[in-house]
Amino acid sequence: MKDDELRADLVRRLTEAGRLRTAHWRAAAEAVPRHEFLRGGFFERVPGSSPTWWRPVLADDDTWLERCYRDESLVTQVAGTIVPSDVRGGICRAPTSSSTMPSLVLRMLEDLQVADGHRVLEIGTGTGYSTALLCHRLGDDRVTSVEVDPDVATRARVALGACGHAPELVVGDGLAGYAPSAPYDRTIATCGILEVPGDWIGQTRRGGRILATVSGWLYASELACFTVEEGIARGRFLGGRVSFMLARPHRPPPLGCLPDMSSADEGPTGLAPHAALDDWTSRFVAQLAAPRAQHITLTREDGSAEEVLLDVADGSWAALRQDKGRSLVRQGGPARLWDAVEEHVQRWRADGSPCLERFSITVGPGGQRTTWPTR
Repeated sequence: MKDDELRADLVRRLTEAGRLRTAHWRAAAEAVPRHEFLRGGFFERVPGSSPTWWRPVLADDDTWLERCYRDESLVTQVAGTIVPSDVRGGICRAPTSSSTMPSLVLRMLEDLQVADGHRVLEIGTGTGYSTALLCHRLGDDRVTSVEVDPDVATRARVALGACGHAPELVVGDGLAGYAPSAPYDRTIATCGILEVPGDWIGQTRRGGRILATVSGWLYASELACFTVEEGIARGRFLGGRVSFMLARPHRPPPLGCLPDMSSADEGPTGLAPHAALDDWTSRFVAQLAAPRAQHITLTREDGSAEEVLLDVADGSWAALRQDKGRSLVRQGGPARLWDAVEEHVQRWRADGSPCLERFSITVGPGGQRTTWPTR
């Protein structure tokens, strides 16, 4: 199939599945060729690899064009600098940039609720595909997009130009927004964040909307939509378990050397580690209680698993294991991480375990606060 046929087929499939609901964005998806933003190729996961290995799929591959129009996220950079054309064979490094699956891109743009004449600030240009969709809907002069990686920004600029678009592209820290073109009617982020930056609130008009994925170092995340008031943004979560790579300044620090976890006494806990860390919503609640904690699984000498939470900044840690049906915990450092997690999760359960769509999130001078309805 030709690229225009593949594009039309993608739009048809998304529409029939209810993932593309509005005429304006349907027209944009029909007009913008996604493959132009993937000319440099992408990485595919090597099946069965653990840890994950990636191998390149370049534009001369027989499957490249068809795969550009699947409803899939495609990794376009690993290790901060490496692109598909740099690799022969495979590579085992963490993804650092990607082209998000079209259904999610379009869902977010629909949730943003733009109108004719609106000015939009996009945080994270990436390949430029979502930027092009915004340009088609609003006009190039209404779109400002910020990308932290100069090489990624250059490739996006070339691809956008090939599609006839020339929005305002800025290379810089997206967490600072872009004040020279403010105020904006809408702000949208295509990266995960720990907290909504004050600059985004200050640069978005009163009554405007901010759409961003709020995450943490336990990697439970959710798409949130905020309405801006005077110096404050109030919002709610939209559901759907949306996940993005964290903004580079918000990524967790290296774990480094682990503390001596044999130095603390072990005791029972009323919250099994899998109950808090395996379930998406429970993990999100646990993350609220221990926002700077990271989670790793260690293998003990007897072959059993031990779940560890570690706050690198202050040295607090908790190590949990199962023994004959009991949940046991050891804790060390200045804060008792698991006590905080257990209290938070048990209180959420006592309130009926409300889903994330019922949570409220407020950001202002006092910081970011997330709450759920109580009984």
